[in-house]
Amino acid sequence: MVLDGPEPRPGRAGSSVGATPEPVRVADVSGPGEGQGPLAGVRVVDMATVVAGPGAARLLGDLGADVIKVESPSGDSVRRLGWMPPDGDADSYFWKLAGRNKRTVVLDLKTPEGLEAMLRLIDGADLLVENLRPGKLEALGLAPDVLLARNPRLVILRVTAFGQEGPYAQRPGFATLAEALSGYAAISGEAGGQPLLPPVALTDELTGTLGAFGAMAALWEARRSGRGQVVDLSLVEALMHVMGPLPSAFAHLGYEQPRLGAGIPYSVPRGTYLCSDGEWVALSASSDTVANRVLDLIGAGGDERFTTFTARFENRDALEALVSGWIAERPSAEVIRRFEEADAAIAPVYTMGDLFADEHFARRGLFTTVDGVVMQAVSPRLSRTPGKVSFVGRPLGADTGEVLAELRGETQAAGEEKEAPDE
Repeated sequence: MVLDGPEPRPGRAGSSVGATPEPVRVADVSGPGEGQGPLAGVRVVDMATVVAGPGAARLLGDLGADVIKVESPSGDSVRRLGWMPPDGDADSYFWKLAGRNKRTVVLDLKTPEGLEAMLRLIDGADLLVENLRPGKLEALGLAPDVLLARNPRLVILRVTAFGQEGPYAQRPGFATLAEALSGYAAISGEAGGQPLLPPVALTDELTGTLGAFGAMAALWEARRSGRGQVVDLSLVEALMHVMGPLPSAFAHLGYEQPRLGAGIPYSVPRGTYLCSDGEWVALSASSDTVANRVLDLIGAGGDERFTTFTARFENRDALEALVSGWIAERPSAEVIRRFEEADAAIAPVYTMGDLFADEHFARRGLFTTVDGVVMQAVSPRLSRTPGKVSFVGRPLGADTGEVLAELRGETQAAGEEKEAPDE
């Protein structure tokens, strides 16, 4: 598939000023191919909803796991979340991504038949992913001790807002609450302005990644010991992993990071800067060598106020004013060229359209096209056993018949084995 990217604005990296790039080529991968990848043979039952829990299952499916998505008759709400295809498709682009590489099954767990089918599914699974409020799984008759008694090697990934126990455990919660309670929102935004939340599902996606990691660690241990376990992951605790040393800084120094806009305390200069042509660039000088090259470039080399990290930190406002002023006097193409000549890190601030038009990311295969839908390609990339996107999120219940037939076949095979006469 070829996507015609928009003509870039002047100064965009990877293209000459004012030039129109070649159309971005997006890999075309389609069709429900045979199971492959490093996790081929691993079976995941995903009964989680929305983004975080299903995100963990999606990452495992990308790398070859057989993921069976179990939904209620009304379906996962992410099917109706966000942007919808213009052709009248009932499922959102969010679902196309979140449900990719998953076989979809509808089971009503409030009925004996649905619950029995769910138990049989879990009996043959390596991993169960769920994100019900603590106690709800148990109320369904699917308590971890019950499941582990039936399938001792089972790993159960439980994703919640606040964890399985504690005063907040029973509260309803979404990523927004985690971003508020973790301290993330308090440090996001302009100085003196309102605390800001991320404009994408940052916490959910991060939790999904950490959930996949935790599940894989437990699966690896189960291979050795033959015993499964519960992986308890909360949105708040997941987001704490991007807070770096801030907990230590508060605990030992009483430091509370202020809102610094696009800045960060331990790297100066660092942020986004407006050029004379109205374009924005982003730069960071996180090491002394890079900082010195930037200082030389803007004519501040040798200034004792900026010679060390501590000095730059203490004179942040003065240094940021110098950098901002230097950049504001020049068009973005010149700013980027001169920073690159000085071997200093800089990049234009891209829109999604700019990203699609960039030849570097086209060559890297950042996006893939599956069943006619453009989405992110598999990451990370494995050299010998790479993952693959075989199909996008499927219609509600599309694979119910197939999966239930498999269960009947497994049950029949098990019965025949028990009844086989002794030789």
